[in-house]
Amino acid sequence: MVAGFETSRQLLERVAGTYEWLQKQVCSAGEMAGTCKSCGDCCDFESFDHRLFITPPELMYLTAKLGAENIKPMAGGRCPYNVDNKCTIYEYRFSGCRIFCCNGDADFQSRLSEEALQKLKSICVDFQIPYSYADLATVLNSLAGV
Repeated sequence: MVAGFETSRQLLERVAGTYEWLQKQVCSAGEMAGTCKSCGDCCDFESFDHRLFITPPELMYLTAKLGAENIKPMAGGRCPYNVDNKCTIYEYRFSGCRIFCCNGDADFQSRLSEEALQKLKSICVDFQIPYSYADLATVLNSLAGV
């Protein structure tokens, strides 16, 4: 049991480290990263015509931080954690949310996404977690039994 707890702690630290690395990359990118207007438009995936994909370590991190009972299904095309155009999980948000900005440079975002995915995939390998890359709605609805 202690080994399992230690493994979980280490996994969460690795995800947090990846998120910290992402924050540094975005901050040092200047105009290429874009400037968030905090409008919440990007959380409305259907109207913005995109989807958010996540990895198992990111979901494990969110679940550990929020508690499994607070994982919400995604009924429509809008992130269930966006309430009144504010992210209610901002501190624990996924890598795609940390990278994407409506007015950011698409090539920069793509390169940074690929680097982040390599880091997240290495966490899967190191902790022997099957790697997958699935859209948020599928993952959340599966967990909620929807």
